[in-house]
Amino acid sequence: MVDLLTTKALTLLKSLIEIPSFSKEEDKTADVIANFLIAEGVTIYRDSNNVWAFNKFYDLSKPTILLNSHHDTVKPNKDYTRDPFRATEIDGKLYGLGSNDAGGCLVSLLAVFLNYYDAVDMEYNLCIAATGEEEISGNAGLEHVLPKLGKLDFAIVGEPTQMHLAVAERGLMVLDCKAKGKSGHAARNEGENAIYKALQDIQWFQTYEFPKVSEEFGKIKMSVTQIQSGTQHNVVPAECDFVVDIRVTDSYTNEEVLEVIKSKVNCEVSARSTRLKPSSIPKSHPIVQAGISLGRETYGSPTTSDQALLNIPSLKCGPGDSARSHTADEFIYVQEIEEGISLYLKMLKNVLYNK
Repeated sequence: MVDLLTTKALTLLKSLIEIPSFSKEEDKTADVIANFLIAEGVTIYRDSNNVWAFNKFYDLSKPTILLNSHHDTVKPNKDYTRDPFRATEIDGKLYGLGSNDAGGCLVSLLAVFLNYYDAVDMEYNLCIAATGEEEISGNAGLEHVLPKLGKLDFAIVGEPTQMHLAVAERGLMVLDCKAKGKSGHAARNEGENAIYKALQDIQWFQTYEFPKVSEEFGKIKMSVTQIQSGTQHNVVPAECDFVVDIRVTDSYTNEEVLEVIKSKVNCEVSARSTRLKPSSIPKSHPIVQAGISLGRETYGSPTTSDQALLNIPSLKCGPGDSARSHTADEFIYVQEIEEGISLYLKMLKNVLYNK
């Protein structure tokens, strides 16, 4: 069974690689995914470039597991030596843009969904969602279709983790800060220098430590990454703008962190967004325990994915290696896809049939 599913997955992945699917331009790969599922007898739903489906015997009285990965890609970088849109299999490697991030994960999850599509007596429903705009954290991808998927109880998000178990993921907030002073002539003792005011708050961002420390990530990390002020050398600046990059751990919500910051600094603070939330799933959760029983390791992921858009427990796990993502001559090992399908099947079997 795994061999047949792997063959289907690889055939689909090769088709996806050869179609450009940059974020917001994934319509043709959405067509391919939709047609693939329809050919397998699956009833599908589609909104824009997102395609989803439920298991054949969907039961409203049962909880539902979301299987999700994305089919958009970044643009190929200038160091490619191969045609990024040509799926080439050499020495056990499948080359092509999106092969590793996250095509291998997506086709593996689709194959696993097909395996359980018409299964009976499962403890859970399954929902598969192939979504777009993940690479730009866009609004028209998973976030857009989540309300259409019904109540979800937990999720497996397909990203290349070497099939290890990312039980937590950092959130991200970017803050725009403005310190205000009063302009004056630099040669005289006039004005209030906004740069000096900003420095006080910048020092706070550099040294403050939030009390709660994450088991997976340790402390929240705050980094001032940009600063701008002044109009000319002889004018005391009235305003100083700076940007803070904050990597939020699963010990806090973005909103909690923002509230603390606003209470501690003197500058004006506004978050560009709080939607990229930290996420986690308890190690005691059945899907995590199923993975651990198969020899998989748990860890906290430093990279951000669509997992940040979910308000349910979620596990990030998939074939491939995150270190290959966004690199020139991207590839995934064929063996990784076969192993990924096999491990997904076993992990879900433990949960779906309470074994």
